[in-house]
Amino acid sequence: MGLKLKTLREVVIAITGGDLSPILNGEPLEMWRNHLLIEGDIINFKKVRTGCRAYLAVSGGLIFPQVMGSQSTYLSGKFGGLDGRALKRGDILYTPDIRAPLNQLGLRFPSDWIPRFDKEAFLRVIPGPQDHHFTEKGFHTFFSSSYQITPQCDRMGVRLEGPKIERRSDVEESIISEGLIAGSIQVPGDGKPIIILTELVTGGYTKIATVISMDLSKVAQLKPGDRARFAPVSVEEAHQLLREQEERLQRFKESFETQ
Repeated sequence: MGLKLKTLREVVIAITGGDLSPILNGEPLEMWRNHLLIEGDIINFKKVRTGCRAYLAVSGGLIFPQVMGSQSTYLSGKFGGLDGRALKRGDILYTPDIRAPLNQLGLRFPSDWIPRFDKEAFLRVIPGPQDHHFTEKGFHTFFSSSYQITPQCDRMGVRLEGPKIERRSDVEESIISEGLIAGSIQVPGDGKPIIILTELVTGGYTKIATVISMDLSKVAQLKPGDRARFAPVSVEEAHQLLREQEERLQRFKESFETQ
């Protein structure tokens, strides 16, 4: 089950994100640090411990044709990457012909910066843009309830199960379709929220709030059976949290660029 990769040439890699028990040649592979792989090495993933998505970074990156300036894969649109599809057995991924950064082997991400992916995520949100479509009771329900992640969750969005969010009686259930951003929380006619992720660009349901950028990685790691709670923050707080994260990442980059 899961991804299995065989190394065809020397390369440096790192694995981050959710803990899916990465294995190198049958032995546990430490996450959040880089490793040198040689020809014939095999990586696979044993089981899910926390989260549900792991990220494999390869020195120099991977080579794919660019579509609209991006090398990513848009699965629901069926373009980008390898013919717009998921990987399958026998696929070969290519990296640039550059020397691996051997002088930085063993480099670790600071342990106190490594995110935790718990079974209940507390997500900070900014109310709106259609928050005026909901009653005071609806807002209280939204911010005081715990919602369970349903099996209807993927890169397009996460459907939640829990108390119904009350809408004002004098507004329509739907609005004219408009562009969406990742983190938008739609409330369809059944009153159960849906968190939009990266593979949906328009929608016609009212949006009670938007998950801040800092917490989108928590949403991406939610799986069926996990739970989510919401807490309101201001735009100013969200901007400050994002600046602090970017500053931490910049300091980390600078720490090894000078080594």
